[in-house]
Amino acid sequence: MLKINNLSVETKGRKILKGINLEIKKGEIHALLGPNASGKTTLTGTIMGFADYKVSGGEIFFQGENIINWPIEKRAKAGIALAFQYPPAVKGITLSQLLEKTSQRKVTVKEFIADTKLLDREVNVGFSGGERKISEMVQVMGLNPKLVILDEIDAGLDLKNLAKVADLVKNKLLLNGVSLLLITHRGEILRFLEPNVVHVMLKGKIICSSHHWRKVWRTINKFGYEKCKQCPFLAD
Repeated sequence: MLKINNLSVETKGRKILKGINLEIKKGEIHALLGPNASGKTTLTGTIMGFADYKVSGGEIFFQGENIINWPIEKRAKAGIALAFQYPPAVKGITLSQLLEKTSQRKVTVKEFIADTKLLDREVNVGFSGGERKISEMVQVMGLNPKLVILDEIDAGLDLKNLAKVADLVKNKLLLNGVSLLLITHRGEILRFLEPNVVHVMLKGKIICSSHHWRKVWRTINKFGYEKCKQCPFLAD
């Protein structure tokens, strides 16, 4: 679904990503862990093609095609969708109107939102943290994506709302072979989604990749991210 080869990226004259390699197959869940300023958001923005990020080397393949020079619109239409860490408030348009304009497939909203009153409110205006994330999930589902990137979707959520959002992702969004790249530094969401592979990023490099997310997360909780430089799980 996604293959990144030796990707290096600069922004504002600073080199942020340094030789990133990543491969996500159809239907897989990959989690990318790392502290703030490790380069996680730069990677998501680069995959989406945001202008702030200048690729200085490497390739990005989506379903076998090199998309490194594709504009954002073409990437989105091809099936790459990004849910933001802090979804913006949009005045003057209700969530229902937005879904009507942007959805590429019929979305039975009641299937995703218990409180349908959200539909009649301006997008994210006055929404709680949980409501914003649920709104974001419904918008992503309407795009009928093939690859979903969730950038810190667990930020600002209590355990109850985290479980709700994770349930939407697992049981509504990740159907029919949809792949997921989950960006997080908290890690609690991992036990709800149980990724196939977990990666650890530090200072613009992926320093560890493992199928054993529980071991990796326990190590991070106990010793911190620096311990992952030793990466004892690659041989597991």
